Amino acid sequence: MASPKRQFSLDALRTDGWFERIGEGIGSFQALCEIVGERFFAFSIIVGARITALTIDRRSPDQTLVDFVVGSAETDGDLEPQRLTLADFRRRLVGALLVEEEKHAPAPERETDIEAIQLYIGVRYLLLAPLYGYSLVSLSLEDAEPELSVLHDGVEEKYELDAFRVRVRSHVQQELERVASGSRSAIDLSKVAEAEACALKKEWPKVIALLGTWPAPLAIFLRTPEGQMLAPEARALIAKGLGLLGSACVHLGEIEQAEEVFRIGIQYAQEGIAAAELFRRLGEALLVNDRPGEAIGPLRRALAFGGLPQEVLPPLARAFNKRGRHVAAYACLKDALASGAPEKELAEDLREVETKLGPALTAWKAKMVTGAVK
Repeated sequence: MASPKRQFSLDALRTDGWFERIGEGIGSFQALCEIVGERFFAFSIIVGARITALTIDRRSPDQTLVDFVVGSAETDGDLEPQRLTLADFRRRLVGALLVEEEKHAPAPERETDIEAIQLYIGVRYLLLAPLYGYSLVSLSLEDAEPELSVLHDGVEEKYELDAFRVRVRSHVQQELERVASGSRSAIDLSKVAEAEACALKKEWPKVIALLGTWPAPLAIFLRTPEGQMLAPEARALIAKGLGLLGSACVHLGEIEQAEEVFRIGIQYAQEGIAAAELFRRLGEALLVNDRPGEAIGPLRRALAFGGLPQEVLPPLARAFNKRGRHVAAYACLKDALASGAPEKELAEDLREVETKLGPALTAWKAKMVTGAVK
């Protein structure tokens, strides 16, 4: 015999306006909504990720740093503080909300058992629903699938409970995709020529103003099917733009940011002259940051990808010299001169290396001269 249909009113559970009500008690509510994103801020409250600080990056908003703890305010001292970029923080929130619960709570027996109904529908869905215009009206239970009656932007709709959960999760997923898509639309390839003109005039702040928002969305775009299928011409132009941006960061003292920009650019360039140019710029940035050992690899790869010896060998020589590999440095400088590098630009490096090698180099030169005379 079929079980009788049971219907539970959800008036007592309705959460319409919960986010706005919480906002009334948070002094920085509007600022957090503007920086993190209104719905993402709501997501953070739902999953229990409490934002404690923001380090705002105006040029690249997705690189804004979010400090947060996961847990209740009463246990602050025992919570492990965490830090993510805004882009990663958003992905973390969405990932947490998209994880399906392993088991569902048992069906409620009485309309007055509010907690049982909450657990059966899912607390996260009760909180997410009003963010997307759903107002829950009633829950019906019978032998078939449980069914929710809702008002969606004022229109009555009915969903099987599992279908409603899937629908809400899809809204959450689309929220992340919408933000990523909005960032990608900010990539205007026509700005590369303008940035190049500014770089020639050494107007580095203007280069950053033109291209500073590129790195975060491009890093995400590269992992999408569209990014993987990007035409070689577009890849080369993006790589060139990132190379200009990275160099601007170097000149303004933002070395770590420059490294990250160059590494993203290399992923777009993949190979050839464009990759060689980015590897050279990355190596030079590492040199400026007093990391000569790490600079050697990128500079060697720049040569392997067809970089001009007269441009790549001098910084490679400096990297070798700073690591105490004076013979390799000397060889690089001699090859740079042979390939057309201006001697006056390398004179100081040559003197320094020759001083380090001392009598051994003098003896070697004498031997070479003697051999030539014979």
